[in-house]
Amino acid sequence: MPLMAGIFISLEGGEGAGKSTVLSALREVLAESGREVVCTREPGGTPEGEAIRELLLAPGRELVPEAELLLMFASRAQLVRQVIRPALARGAAVLADRFTDASFAYQGGGRGLDAGHIAELERWAAGLRPDLSFLLDVGVSQGLARARSRGGEPDRIEAERVDFFERVRATYLARAAAEPGRFRVIDASQSATAVRDAAVTALRTWLAGQP
Repeated sequence: MPLMAGIFISLEGGEGAGKSTVLSALREVLAESGREVVCTREPGGTPEGEAIRELLLAPGRELVPEAELLLMFASRAQLVRQVIRPALARGAAVLADRFTDASFAYQGGGRGLDAGHIAELERWAAGLRPDLSFLLDVGVSQGLARARSRGGEPDRIEAERVDFFERVRATYLARAAAEPGRFRVIDASQSATAVRDAAVTALRTWLAGQP
């Protein structure tokens, strides 16, 4: 039998959007087809990427925006070449907890870095885009309240000001509006069950339309 083409799906959203619950449900749907399912996260997903994650998210660490962006793409380049491309070549479904859209949202929208520079890094260091991207959209105040209800010390990015996260959300929504063929925007202000069900329905519909 011919090898199935791999599919690459990303899950995006701000703090408290409920990505973990949705990712688990999407993984189950993808596994139903008999495919191998590979789940990744950013930053991280490889031993080197996890070390970079610790550097990026450690509370109190001072990183200039440009260093933050380059570290994100260093982790991403490692992930693409070690995990994502090999998995896609095997015909697997790759499900990523964030990908390059997060850099446009967080380092572009949030930090104010030039989108053209991020796009060049996307082309050079990542070299691919997801086939399908879910954006779990929730108002910043509601999302932060959810995130903070989990307890524990916020990481370096979670500790940012509300206006930072408003810019992140606006950038995500602008990207989704610019690429409606790739993005599925899910209202994440709903209950966890409703959000999960909406994402699962959207994924099943998309899979049914694939060759």
